[in-house]
Amino acid sequence: MIEMPHHNWAVSPLTGFTREHWLAAADAQLGAVRPFATAEHALISLPGTASMSGEVSDGLEGFARTFILAAFRVAGEAGEDPHGHLDFYRSGLLAGTDAASAHPWPRIDVTRQALVEAASLVLGLHLSRTWLWDTLSIQEQDQVIAWLDGAAGMAVPDNNWVMFKVMVQEFIASTGRPFHQADIEHGLARIEDWYIGDGWYSDGDGQRFDYYAGWAMHLYPCLWTFMAAPRVPELAAQKAALYKERLANYLQDFPYFFGGNGAPLFQGRSLIYRLGATAPLWLGEIMGVGQLAPGATRALGSAALRYFNDGGAFGENNVLSCGWFGTFRPMTQVYSGPGSPYWASKGFLGLLLPADHPVWTDVEQAGPVATDDSVRVLHAPGFLLSSTAADGVVRLANHGSDNYPGIVPGDDPHYSRLAYSTHTAPEYCAPLDNHMAVLDILDAPSRRTVIHRRQTTTPDTLASAHRPVWGDEAVETDSPWRISSATAVRGPWELRVHVVESDTPQTAMVREGGYAAPAHGAVTSHLIPVLGTGLSGLEHALGTNPMAAETLIPWRTGEHSGTRSVHGSLAVLTGDPEVSKMLKGFDPARLMPVLEDNSIEGQNGALTLTITAPDGKPLAAGLLLEA
Repeated sequence: MIEMPHHNWAVSPLTGFTREHWLAAADAQLGAVRPFATAEHALISLPGTASMSGEVSDGLEGFARTFILAAFRVAGEAGEDPHGHLDFYRSGLLAGTDAASAHPWPRIDVTRQALVEAASLVLGLHLSRTWLWDTLSIQEQDQVIAWLDGAAGMAVPDNNWVMFKVMVQEFIASTGRPFHQADIEHGLARIEDWYIGDGWYSDGDGQRFDYYAGWAMHLYPCLWTFMAAPRVPELAAQKAALYKERLANYLQDFPYFFGGNGAPLFQGRSLIYRLGATAPLWLGEIMGVGQLAPGATRALGSAALRYFNDGGAFGENNVLSCGWFGTFRPMTQVYSGPGSPYWASKGFLGLLLPADHPVWTDVEQAGPVATDDSVRVLHAPGFLLSSTAADGVVRLANHGSDNYPGIVPGDDPHYSRLAYSTHTAPEYCAPLDNHMAVLDILDAPSRRTVIHRRQTTTPDTLASAHRPVWGDEAVETDSPWRISSATAVRGPWELRVHVVESDTPQTAMVREGGYAAPAHGAVTSHLIPVLGTGLSGLEHALGTNPMAAETLIPWRTGEHSGTRSVHGSLAVLTGDPEVSKMLKGFDPARLMPVLEDNSIEGQNGALTLTITAPDGKPLAAGLLLEA
């Protein structure tokens, strides 16, 4: 855990954190990684399991991702560098780009992962240009550019990676040296194909909606405009206006992704970047389109920093590991190595704002989740986002983000679950939590594949359908089954209705799970049966969750018979004592479900389920079914 300065409750009555705390956190991390550097600092090889790119690439990653943290810290202090961070990285920069050194960096055109780190490298060089790049000799600059030139025209994954080439080539252009204009034009054009509206980008083709929309698809284009302004002022200004508008739209909803405990909502890949999720909040202030009062922006960012620091994410030696709090390998992607978590450095973007900026001087204000209950229907990504002020819990019903199924074999808990939250994480085992499954003859649960969006018949509702499959390599076209689901929310009440259909008459058990709540945490999870009779229980899981060693998952079963069956549940995740009191000894019969179903087999139709929620008010979830 990072040792912080004394809290300042006068300026920051909610978190106690000020700019001094952020500077201290940056310095602590930068100091903590130094013992893992090679003699000339070219590689920072942190402890942990190597990525698929190998240990040398991982060492470059440790260098580049902490270098941007150093650049934010020094640039934001107008060059003041009392700990000599830039001298440390200057040495590593020259050693790493020297092929004859003891620890040269891998060539970008040979080790593709090096391009990702090159983007961080040039961003850091751009921001610290006065104090680092401009102090290099022409020969030293040429050496660095020669290494960067390996990125020109190379083939990359067709997603946020295209912006890495944009950043590298724009930096080269800024030095007056020959650059690859086509990489810049292609990258800026390609991201237009992935913009789907309301401030949201998909990270490539398909439905890949997660934090990459903020910490990559918004971040790099916006920062590119600053790099490009001296070279192409008119284009940079035009693009900046466009990117600002999109970022402003994104930030209307994004603050609702952070719980009252400071946690970012747990959904999507690369969550080991943790604090990096706050980057769009700071970016909004930098671009002048923040949607919160400056004091509220700082409160959200500081709450996230405190959440991870108090939770032990920085470990005993202030080094981030591959996990959420401590190390948790199952949530780590194959491309992630020990240095990967330092994309968390993007969460320190706010340090670029000077000390006298209102985001640092204004008194903290509570964020939107802390003030009122909310329900937000985000049609672009297919998210139904809800929060309750009494406990600060944020919940997300996922009816649109599936990460292009087939890329990751088997179940992908980062995208396949029906719901996520700020206070729980999915289980990394056979899908049970927040999942509707058909059980095969061995009681193995089906998994969710491509998400097909469906229209709804009730307000504050989203719906989708999927073809359940079994086996790691199976795809939806293999399935004779279809599950259509709708979710409606109000306060802590989350009504779910599922229509299970089979191509031919079948008899099978279906099973639904609720949220996987920490066994000893601040929230409890409930799953109350509404439609469909069967068994109910509580699964006690050990060691399968990144948030807690022990979790409790409520579940219930039902029976499918014939070609069609309808099932309904009321899921509740709460830390509110008043809600818990309502649920104590609650009789499901009091829900008084009413099912309106005008669908006819083989034809389109509508289905709506209405209940009387435990608070005595009606709640309805409905969807349009397709033949």
